[in-house]
Amino acid sequence: MDTRDGATAGVDEVLAGGGVHCVYQPFVDLDTGAVLAFEALLRGPEDSALRSPMALLDAARAAGRLADLERASLRASLTDAKELSQGRPVTLFVNLEPTTLTQRLDLVLEALATRAPHVQVVVEITERALAEDLAAVLTGAEQLRAAGCAIALDDVGVHPESLAFIPLLRPEVVKLDLKLLRTVKDPETVVVAGAVRAYAEQTGAEVVAEGIETAEDLTRALVLGATLGQGWLWSRGERRFTPSTFRPERFAGRPIGAALCATPYELIGSGRHIRHAPKHLLVPLSKTLELMALQAPVPPVLFAAFEHVQFFRPSTIRRFTELAAQLPFVAALGVDMPRWPAPGVHGGALEIQDPLASEWTVVVLGAHTAAALMARDLGDTGPDGDRQFEFVVSYDRSLVTAAAHSMIGRLTSS
Repeated sequence: MDTRDGATAGVDEVLAGGGVHCVYQPFVDLDTGAVLAFEALLRGPEDSALRSPMALLDAARAAGRLADLERASLRASLTDAKELSQGRPVTLFVNLEPTTLTQRLDLVLEALATRAPHVQVVVEITERALAEDLAAVLTGAEQLRAAGCAIALDDVGVHPESLAFIPLLRPEVVKLDLKLLRTVKDPETVVVAGAVRAYAEQTGAEVVAEGIETAEDLTRALVLGATLGQGWLWSRGERRFTPSTFRPERFAGRPIGAALCATPYELIGSGRHIRHAPKHLLVPLSKTLELMALQAPVPPVLFAAFEHVQFFRPSTIRRFTELAAQLPFVAALGVDMPRWPAPGVHGGALEIQDPLASEWTVVVLGAHTAAALMARDLGDTGPDGDRQFEFVVSYDRSLVTAAAHSMIGRLTSS
């Protein structure tokens, strides 16, 4: 017997009847006032209990039809962008739930393949998706970029500890949570805004302030470092695309690329001094990076590769348990590494032939922190502490970020 409530059961009817549609809210350039893009906002049938996006999404999730709903929404918005824009080039923002991104991306890519040539797409995902399944989210984001889309990270600031994920995803657009506009003077908001501003300055990313309703809100958005704004000051969302200025270069996808397939040591490149030292002298360097992570004002993420699980000893397990309790994400990789090698620590099992299996790496990366020890085992067979490594210690953010990317793809999916 079907025990679903009426709203949940109604999802099938809404999807079958084509009742899913979108309204469109503009993104406005805060310096020029020009409309540069539009966000598709999901709506259900006007006379239905599922009219609101939250009711519709909750019902679809309960019915196991979330991906079907998102496919219908995406198709509707792409059709509107093609037809309602009257052939004018347009940039369209669309939203994806984390599970659709990581489990049913095929449906999304299938819909995207039908978009008109004059429609540029930016895919929004929420920051919570990153902590839930970091490796799968980055894989999905790269596939979307390969399909010609840029990535926007939504709701930034809801959980300040998630700021460490921004340089990992490398979104082309960062959307500040609307609560930040009401708390501009709060120290926590200042920290979030500063971290986002630093990222945008380093990468050229766009920063969006949501919830702008008044001229005072507009000023607050500028204080937060926003370049674009959304809100009722301009529109609550309409079934049309108003004339806009097409600036595709501001929303162009920038794939992470080859770093995802390399190893940290392979990324070092020429021009850096390679040093040699026994393991017992490198251990203090490794522990210093761990301490740096714990003392950072904005908690970073930490990735470590240990060659083989035999080197992830009880003392290391204790340290990493403490790290995982205080940092937003901690991972340990090595041959035969279990899925959860310590409480809260994500494990990545390496194949014995993986080049990373002969490297010892510690990467600390966050909003204001970037440091890495990248070492390669020279193959000595003597006592463990005397084994020789060639190594580099780097605080170069671009290299440290690339090293982190090279390790994420090897993680066991959560």
